[in-house]
Amino acid sequence: MLNKVLFKNQERKQLVIAMIGAFLGITFLVMSIHYLIKINEFGKGSDILGPNTIIVQKKVTPSTTIGLTKSDFSPREIEKIKSEKFVLDVKPVVSNNFNLWFETDDEHIPTFKTNLFIQTIDPSFLKANLEQWKWKEGDPSVPIILPRDFIVMMNTFASSAGFPQVSDELAMNSNFKFMLSNKDGKKEWMKVKIIGFTSSVSAVLVPETFMQYGNQNFANGEEQKISQIMISGKENEFGRIEELLTKKGLESKDAQMIVGRLKSMVGTLFFVVLCISVVAVFVSGLVLIQYMQLLISKNAYEIRTLMRIGYHPKTIVRKFFVYFLKVFGIVSAVGLICFLGCKYFLDEMFESGGVYIDKGITLWSVSAVLFAYALFSLSSYFTAKKETFNAY
Repeated sequence: MLNKVLFKNQERKQLVIAMIGAFLGITFLVMSIHYLIKINEFGKGSDILGPNTIIVQKKVTPSTTIGLTKSDFSPREIEKIKSEKFVLDVKPVVSNNFNLWFETDDEHIPTFKTNLFIQTIDPSFLKANLEQWKWKEGDPSVPIILPRDFIVMMNTFASSAGFPQVSDELAMNSNFKFMLSNKDGKKEWMKVKIIGFTSSVSAVLVPETFMQYGNQNFANGEEQKISQIMISGKENEFGRIEELLTKKGLESKDAQMIVGRLKSMVGTLFFVVLCISVVAVFVSGLVLIQYMQLLISKNAYEIRTLMRIGYHPKTIVRKFFVYFLKVFGIVSAVGLICFLGCKYFLDEMFESGGVYIDKGITLWSVSAVLFAYALFSLSSYFTAKKETFNAY
C-alpha cells in the first residue's frame, strides 16, 4: 500500500530516459575500461622487451655511405632525445668490439657454427628473469637471449641438410659455446645457456658484465660506437615517437612500429569512449536524483499525511532509497550483460584482425560499476533523506 501512495505520481517518460542513459553509460564504461587494459597488455607477454619500447638506428643515406654523415649516436644526441616530454627513458645498445664464434655443443642437435654479432641493453628494459640474467668471470655458462630469426635460420639449415629441427624448448635445454678472439690470436671458449627469445632485437643479447669482459680483454682496438638506442615512450603517445623518428632521420623495425601504433591508436579511441561514458553515467545519475527530488516534492502531501498517522520518516526514506537502488541495479546488470554480448563479438573481431588479446574479464571494469553503484547509493540516500524531511 505504501508503494502505491508514494509512487502514484510518477512521470515514466523521464525515468525511462534516465535509465536508457545510465544503461548506455554503464555499458560503454565497462567496455572502454576493459579494452583499455587489454590493449595496453597486448604483446607484453610475447617478448622480453618492456612495453612501449623500440630499438632505433639512423637511416642509411648516400651521404652516410660516402662518410659525410655518421650512423652512430653521440652522448649529446641521446640526452636530447631523452629530454622530450613523451619519452620515459633512452639507453644505448652496446655491441661487441671483438670477434665471437658461436657453435652447438650438444650431441642431440645438429652441428651449427657461425660468426656472431652480440649486443647488450640496460636490464631495466628487459622482462627476463634477472636472477638468470647475471654473469661474472668464472661462471660455468653465459646466459643469452636469441632473436627468433636465428632459430628460424638454424632450422632452415637443419632442414636443408637433412637434420631434425630444433624447438624453443630443446634449444633452451641444449648446450652451446662461444669462442672469444681478437686480431692477435688470443682465444677463450665459454659455455652458453639460452634463457629466452625475442622478435624485437636482431642480435644475440648478453649480460652487460659479459660484454664489458669481452670488450676489455678481446677488443680489436677500434673505437666503441653506439649505432642503436632503446627508446621507452609514454602510453598512448606513440604518434609523437613516430614524429620524433621522422624528424631526426631514425628508423625502427616495422613490427615494433605497427604494434606501437596499434596500441596508441586503439588506446586513444577507448580513452575517448571512457571519458564520454563517465560523463554519461554521471549525467544519468543526476537525472535519476532529480527525478527522485521531483517525485518526493509531488508527494509532499502524502508524505506529511503518512508521518502524521504514525509512519516513521526513516521508513519513507527507505522506500525511496530502495526503489532507486533497484532501478540503478537493474540498469547496471543489463549494462553488464550487454557488455558481455558485445565483448564476444569484439574479441572475435580483434582475433580475425590478428590482434590476440586475453579474453578474461578485467577486475577494474567490474570495479568501476561497483564504484558507480556505491556513489549513486550514497547520493540517493542523502537526497531521499533531505527531500523527505523538507516535504514534512
